[in-house]
Amino acid sequence: MNKPIRTRREGGILEVTIDRPKANAIDLATSRLMGATFMEFRDDESARVAIVRAAGDKFFCAGWDLKAAAESDAVDGDYGIGGFGGMQELGNLNKPLICAVNGICCGGGLEIALSCDLIIASETATFALPEIRAGVIADAASIKLPKRIPYHVAMDLLLTGRWFDAGEAQRWGIVKDVVRAEVLRESAWQLARTLEAGPPLVYAATKEVVREAENMRFQDALNRVSKRQLATVDRLYSSEDQIEGARAFAEKRDPVWKGR
Repeated sequence: MNKPIRTRREGGILEVTIDRPKANAIDLATSRLMGATFMEFRDDESARVAIVRAAGDKFFCAGWDLKAAAESDAVDGDYGIGGFGGMQELGNLNKPLICAVNGICCGGGLEIALSCDLIIASETATFALPEIRAGVIADAASIKLPKRIPYHVAMDLLLTGRWFDAGEAQRWGIVKDVVRAEVLRESAWQLARTLEAGPPLVYAATKEVVREAENMRFQDALNRVSKRQLATVDRLYSSEDQIEGARAFAEKRDPVWKGR
């Protein structure tokens, strides 16, 4: 049998492709494999950026595999490292994640996309959180969406389960860009190459600061940063890259980031 995900590595960029026809739905085995893949990405210092995409044109991901659940997979089963989809509960994943959404992205598929830092969608992409129709909660989306978009919009999507298109997703800030389907993959790679050339220690510090500050008062969060109480911030301000950034600015040249 073909593996449910495929990977491609080019320089510091890892592309992870979900490939489970017909709907790219996630069962327990696929979720565990994704978790192991993203843990390896996190722990590999030469890996800088990851792209998450899906095979085919019709579906990005339909979320949880209900057919597998009906046969053997328990809904509350072992999703593996990083929880469902391998990203949203993976600790210290302080590297940029890009999601390229083609076609239908619903339920847990949308929650996988929301686990990424930047989302690019094709013009044909459609989205929904239809869990309410099955009598269950869209748990991760219920936590994330009201913090990212206007409350009333998030509640509309969560309480109605209605479908919305890529244009609306961009209007509310869920996706960064909407592009033609035929250039979606290359658009994601162009963005990844831009990020690959950037300062990895700054990315790591930025992600940790954003994550840690989410439920903190502004001054408390700022104090933790200024006192270097976050591991990534302390590493950044003790690094060769921090000195290189200042030197490159003074010498009017592009910096050479080494990640140390």
